[in-house]
Amino acid sequence: MGLLDGKKGLIFGVANKHSIAWGIAQALAAEGAELGFSYAIDKLERRVRPLAESLGATFIEQCDVNDDAQIEAVFAKAQGHFEGLDVLVHSIAFADMEDLSRDYIYTGREGFLTAMETSVYSLVALARVAAPMMRPGGSVMAMTYYGGEKVVPGYNVMGVAKAALEASVRYLASELGPKGVRVNAISAGPIKTLSTAMIPGFRKMLHFYEQSTPLRQLVTQDDVGQIAVFLASDMSRKTTGQALFVDGGYNIMGLMGGTVDMAT
Repeated sequence: MGLLDGKKGLIFGVANKHSIAWGIAQALAAEGAELGFSYAIDKLERRVRPLAESLGATFIEQCDVNDDAQIEAVFAKAQGHFEGLDVLVHSIAFADMEDLSRDYIYTGREGFLTAMETSVYSLVALARVAAPMMRPGGSVMAMTYYGGEKVVPGYNVMGVAKAALEASVRYLASELGPKGVRVNAISAGPIKTLSTAMIPGFRKMLHFYEQSTPLRQLVTQDDVGQIAVFLASDMSRKTTGQALFVDGGYNIMGLMGGTVDMAT
């Protein structure tokens, strides 16, 4: 018997086998969840489809989360396929490389709007369409990072987007709670993924992080996946509106070892 036997979930954000969303998918499937997947653009299908099929998934659809019509179409198909949802995973973030490689004060208007629309509003858009499908006890989860609370050099506009994402989680949790749906965020430590490769000085960040956390260990996809299982399961039935840290305790520490210049 798995913790998630009988539960059905839809996952947005798998790009390849290194994605945090893929670690979550593996953990949910291992506990018995039936999963569907959505990929963002055509060229990602060749990576996502084999991964999804390896978990027995048959619902694999393309969806641009910045297009309301596509979101509605995907969820209409999901309703016919699953006849209700228990889990929605939002693991989506994007900012222009140019805006990550220069000081935040020079963020362009278009780049700011792009980061906010793709990284933040997409959660609102997905939750709005998913909510009528979600059964009591349902769980929506999004991925955030400590850079939304404190300044992380090189994170720039994405840090501002994560702060807005966490605020959105709280407001959605308040509104969907009476319907029996919980909304939470997972704040993971730095993990090598397709998106983190865009952050200047990311390797230095990993080294500093490993030396600074109380546990002296890097976070893995599996670590995040296990917290996702908790949030998807009935064990977290009274947990909502939270950002749960999976970072080896880094967030409790003060500044150690001087500052690190991530941009070099």
